[in-house]
Amino acid sequence: MHNISVFIAPAQSEDEKNKLQQVAEKWSFPVISELPEGLAVTVENGKLSVKDFAEPKQLGVFVDFLSGSSLYRQQHGGGKKEPIAKAIGVKGSETPTVLDATPGLGRDAFVLASLGCRVVMMERSPVVAALLDDGLLRLAEQDPEFAQRFRLIHGNSIEQMEALNDEIDAVYLDPMFPHRKKSALVKKEMRVFQQLLGSDDDADGLLLPARTLAKQRVVVKRPDYAEPLAGVTPTMAIKSKKHRFDVYLSPK
Repeated sequence: MHNISVFIAPAQSEDEKNKLQQVAEKWSFPVISELPEGLAVTVENGKLSVKDFAEPKQLGVFVDFLSGSSLYRQQHGGGKKEPIAKAIGVKGSETPTVLDATPGLGRDAFVLASLGCRVVMMERSPVVAALLDDGLLRLAEQDPEFAQRFRLIHGNSIEQMEALNDEIDAVYLDPMFPHRKKSALVKKEMRVFQQLLGSDDDADGLLLPARTLAKQRVVVKRPDYAEPLAGVTPTMAIKSKKHRFDVYLSPK
């Protein structure tokens, strides 16, 4: 796990400095004022981000539920016909409550919430949790009703799932996997995530507590060439262009 600092630059506005100071206090990050050599938390264009200062021309990694691509997918995506919707069990007026135990930057959580699901995001990395928290705060300013569909819990999913009292219909898992073909954006994000978090060595340990918790099903997103999580054959698999969603139905 990468020990990360909050970088507050002298040239930043008072609003940005205050925001970063609040983040540092909330998440117990140390604050630095000298230009970092590697990863640090900063603010870019009003968004909390993790930036690699060894590559200063590149934008940092951030959560944005208000971006053009997110809103386009919400308005024009496949809706209930999307493979993820079929996998998670969205049909008719049924919109399950979903625990996303590996939320990353929240893209799939956003899609599930757009389909009408209530989504609990559980993230163990304080840095990623801070990015998600910032994304939700900005979403709440623009669309408070939609933001109410999300809840963020900071904690280790393997341990916290056992203690969760919420009624969870479905658990969604998308553990990090070494992808063969990636876009430049995903490459950048994966590189930052791997520097921050290391490899997802304990991902197999997510399946059992997820199956114990989920009332209806567990859905695992995998690259199309990957083995099933923990070597456990799913009840069924739903395929998309590059991935498949392995579905483990809960016993009735």
